[in-house]
Amino acid sequence: MNARMGNSIGFDPIETASRDELRALQLERLKKTVQHAYDNVPHYRRSFEAAGVHPSDLKTLEDLSKFPFTVKKDFRDNYPFGLFAVPREEVVRVHASSGTTGKPTVVGYTQNDIDNWANLVARSIYAAGVRKGDVVHISYGYGLFTGGMGAHYGAERLGCTVVPMSGGQTERQVQLIQDFKPKAIMVTPSYMLNILEQFVRQGLDPADSSLKIGIFGAEPWTEAMRHEIEARAGIDAVDIYGLSEVMGPGVASECIESKDGPVIWEDHFYPEIIDPETGEVLPDGEEGELVFTSLTKEALPVIRYRTRDLTRLLPPTSRSMRRIGKITGRSDDMLIIRGVNVFPTQIEELILKQKELSPHYQIELTRDGHMDKMEVVVELTTEAADLGALRQQEIAKLLQHNIKSYIGISTKTTMAQPGSLFRSVGKAKRLIDKRNVTA
Repeated sequence: MNARMGNSIGFDPIETASRDELRALQLERLKKTVQHAYDNVPHYRRSFEAAGVHPSDLKTLEDLSKFPFTVKKDFRDNYPFGLFAVPREEVVRVHASSGTTGKPTVVGYTQNDIDNWANLVARSIYAAGVRKGDVVHISYGYGLFTGGMGAHYGAERLGCTVVPMSGGQTERQVQLIQDFKPKAIMVTPSYMLNILEQFVRQGLDPADSSLKIGIFGAEPWTEAMRHEIEARAGIDAVDIYGLSEVMGPGVASECIESKDGPVIWEDHFYPEIIDPETGEVLPDGEEGELVFTSLTKEALPVIRYRTRDLTRLLPPTSRSMRRIGKITGRSDDMLIIRGVNVFPTQIEELILKQKELSPHYQIELTRDGHMDKMEVVVELTTEAADLGALRQQEIAKLLQHNIKSYIGISTKTTMAQPGSLFRSVGKAKRLIDKRNVTA
């Protein structure tokens, strides 16, 4: 590890390898990954055969376009461990993200996967300007969510002193930042703004704190938010990107010297940009949907996973690997609320489980300060409309509880009278976004 830390340009020598060296390594690892998936995951064997391709057809990196995509539904259909490519006994950890009711997206890791993940997050934190011995305050959530533990293991691997605060308890967050004097914080950008507001409430100037670096991820954020955080906190704000199906945080990360988009760690993940309608691979620089193929994962190799994130591939700058531009949107209807992935269909499933609720509902998104808030407005059935106010409150609280339990997000739930919500003549308008997000 000490030898690795001697590289002043990056955490690992591969970060400055030539494109030819990198592509040769990618092809070698890609061939092994595709064969590994085909040999050990029935889903991939079936999907390859249905598409008329075999691992032996992969002779160049461009040949990957012949292979079928992997989508989130494949994780649900193979719940919980059907996509694992090693015996369950060799899986040392599982994480999960919110999925449809009762079926989250489950991912697994061998010990080697955990080590690679820690190294890649360490590489990301190093790129952000953090060094061995620095104190790192982690406010990502711990548990099944990959954010907290992914950041934690990476910071430890770098040799940092870790403060595993997790989310919430904002007053205590400020107290520990004041007392422990961390150099860096890892947190969602929206919650960072809450922490900054808590500094002010306590009569403190956040720009006077020990913090110098903020590593922000788990939700989309704009350049305007970056500038606001940097100005108010007196820090450098860098973007870290990841998703649990591909690994977790650390798939890509910005470099502090350029702050011009997350660098994809291409020695472990092969990126493509596709036309979301046709699936055709687009050239670098064109906007489309981001697709990832893992190159080193053992427990859960992913072949051409459709992230649904809309972005573009940019040329290398601070490292020899390509970057991704700002995420401009999604090709599906997923929402990201306070770092939690939410699909309207998840809400719908929970509504339909309560016999007092009709299938007519709307999801309203608003912003209170810098925090997103969600309200679910549902029409009662005709029968339930005759129930008393107390009983209707109980119905609303049950829905609120179920959304929190199954999806992991706090919401306001409002019961509406039958026929009161707008009826569309075409596709139902389920989502009303009042956040007025600016670029």
